[in-house]
Amino acid sequence: MRTNTTVSCRPVRRTIRTSGAVILELYPAAPYSGRDPRNVQSLGIALERQRGVHAISSDVRVDFDAWPGVLACTPPGIDVFSESPVGGEYLVARWEGTDAVPIARRIELPGHRAGMTLGRRIRHELLASHPDPLALEQLTLQFIGLRPHSVRNPPSRAAVRNALDRISDEYARPLTLADLAPLTNQTPLQFLREFMRAVGMTPHAFITETRLQASRRMLEHSDAPLATVAAQCGFSHQSHMGSAFRRMLGMTPGEYRRAHRLVEPGPNAT
Repeated sequence: MRTNTTVSCRPVRRTIRTSGAVILELYPAAPYSGRDPRNVQSLGIALERQRGVHAISSDVRVDFDAWPGVLACTPPGIDVFSESPVGGEYLVARWEGTDAVPIARRIELPGHRAGMTLGRRIRHELLASHPDPLALEQLTLQFIGLRPHSVRNPPSRAAVRNALDRISDEYARPLTLADLAPLTNQTPLQFLREFMRAVGMTPHAFITETRLQASRRMLEHSDAPLATVAAQCGFSHQSHMGSAFRRMLGMTPGEYRRAHRLVEPGPNAT
């Protein structure tokens, strides 16, 4: 867990230690400020975009913009400070041992498709009321097996940044490749390929994930009817939202609200 004597720690939605002594932590989208422990190695995947400042192996703080699909590998002994006014959903595995990868610095790999797929599957298990220990252990071992052993040339993010910003601002309205590709001066096919390299998922999957994150926060922080939540978050209808929740989180929107509500239920809650 992130600890610091002068600043608050990052809120943790769920923490589980697998039988292999790996600690899994799922961080919600919430403000945070803190430091990673130096004595362990970690592998994290950004499930949601977040922006803030960080300082890595230095006292100099710089702005960061972590996109979904960024896989970050931190070897033992690296000091990492990070803070964000809003945060973003983030999954991290931490463990001690002598099997650290032979890298001397933190490595971030954007658009990591396998990392995003495994991260979302692990999230599915962590949010379950009764996680399957064997499934979780297997997924965890697969996840930490993604640790990079060398630095690779990352894909260009500049080509899709404008499209990502538009999705963030307009996820609740219909968006197509024909809408997004011109923002990058690419054909729809070129844009599709570049987006998948930069984010680790298709534009459709990313928009669905963005709508899911928005609806989760509405369910946690309001008692709006499910149909209202679906409409305001860009789902075509309530059952469409329900299908996304069951597929990606393993529960219905109503079940999610009952398990994760942060406000007192009102007369319109369902």
